This record gives sequence, structure tokens and C-alpha cells, in this order.
Amino acid sequence: MLRKGMDKINFPLKEKYVIMVAPSFVTDFSYPDIIYRLKKLGFDKVVELTFGAKMVSREYHKLLNKSKGLVISSTCPGIVSTIENRYPELKNKLAKIDSPMVAMGKICKKYFPKHKIVFLSPCNFKKIEAENTRYVDNVIDFEELKNLFKKYKIKKKPFYRRGIRFDKFYNDYTKIYPLGGALAKTAHLKNILHEKEFSSIDGIQHVMKFLSEKHDNIKFLDCLFCEGGCIGGPHTNKDLSINKKRKKIIAYLKKSMKEDIPEDRKGLLNKAEGISFSN
Repeated sequence: MLRKGMDKINFPLKEKYVIMVAPSFVTDFSYPDIIYRLKKLGFDKVVELTFGAKMVSREYHKLLNKSKGLVISSTCPGIVSTIENRYPELKNKLAKIDSPMVAMGKICKKYFPKHKIVFLSPCNFKKIEAENTRYVDNVIDFEELKNLFKKYKIKKKPFYRRGIRFDKFYNDYTKIYPLGGALAKTAHLKNILHEKEFSSIDGIQHVMKFLSEKHDNIKFLDCLFCEGGCIGGPHTNKDLSINKKRKKIIAYLKKSMKEDIPEDRKGLLNKAEGISFSN
């Protein structure tokens, strides 16, 4: 049994917790209602993972600007596990860059040093990844959160609650991170690699097929374990197609870009000053 899981969190919460919300949450929950409900559940701080993703994309930009051989993205622990176990000869090709979860965990440790840190996840691989980092204390998946809301009778509000926002670190463009190919899009590779020099693949069977073939021209492989990306995670809404989930992500991005976010809540680069996002 994993040491870092929901069963290790005692509800109602008596200690201070910050919960980092994967932007794929919109497949199952509404915004900003989820912030209100998480606060009612007892979380002291609620932040989105997007600022951590922004810092990760910047690291990939820097790495790919100077790398000469193949680089395989390491943002998805499912991909990392697959390569370590089935393609050990490619292990040294994995980027030595933090995942967005770990990157955001580092940021939260800096700003909320007395809080325990929880990640809200669409999959189980993040629970395994959390075992290998000191920057994330626990992981809750979407289905577990739904059960908690049900158990503690925390219902949706039938109206928009004005003024409810994530506590800090807003970032817009990395809200597409749950989608296949989003890392390549947000790492701004246009002036670094030719479009034929990188490939974006989601779905482990497709990734394995690619890895079993020769692709001498590819310098960057942006890949995710689940079909469609994180929106295809096993704990996301099973009643929605991948296409409908993708539309929810895009709609959320468009909505957020119209928000007037206070300066002190934005994910500005100086907020990550002094933090290393490589491993």
C-alpha cells in the first residue's frame, strides 16, 4: 500500500494543507466552484498546477535549445515507468526535468513551508511518483474527492460565487497541459526545432510502437501514457468522450483568459526565483 495516499489524510483536516489542482479537473468539476468546495473540505490553500507547468516548459525550452540527441519528456510518471522497465536503453534519454507536480510542490514548499502538500490527480501514477519526492505529501484522485464531497455533504452551489479564486500562481496558457502535445506547444519550440524534429504522442500503445521503430530525425518526443493525455486518466469522467473532455479544457482556458486576476495572484517568474526544476 502506498504511504502517500488519501487514507493517510485525516478528515476533517486539523493541520494546514495546500492542495495543488491538476488543470484536468474540469473534466469532472466546475470552476470556480471546486475552490469553494475544497475550502469547505478544510484545505487552507488551493492552487492550480499551471505555474509549475509553466516553469517546466521553460526548462524544456532551455534543454532543447542546447541538446543534440533525442530527448524524451519525463512529465508523465507512466511514461517514465514504462521506459525504465521496458526500454532501459532509452532511460538516459529521459529529460532530467521535474514533472509539473514536483515543480509546483517545490514552489508551494517555498511559499507555504508549514503546510502539508496534496496533489489532486486524474491518475494513479502520480501516487507512485509522490513516493519518490519530498515535495508532495499526499495524492487524492478525482474519484476519491467526489466521495469526500459526498461523505461530508459538500454540494455544488447553484450560483457563481464572485471573488473565489485560486490562492496564488495563476497561469493561462499551460491550462492546456492535460492535452496530448501540450508540452511541445507551450515550450515554444518554433525557433529551436523544425516541426519534423519533434513528435507528440499520447496513449501508451502508440508510444511503444513509436519507440520500437527508428526515428533518426526526431530530437524531442513529447509523450503521455493515457489516450488523449491526462484528460484520459482512469479517474476522470467516464461518461465523457475524449473529444468532449478536450472541449472542456479549451473552454476553461478561454474563460480564464478573460479573468481579471490580481497581480499578487499571478504566476510571475520571480515567484520561482532560486528554485531548481531539474533532477
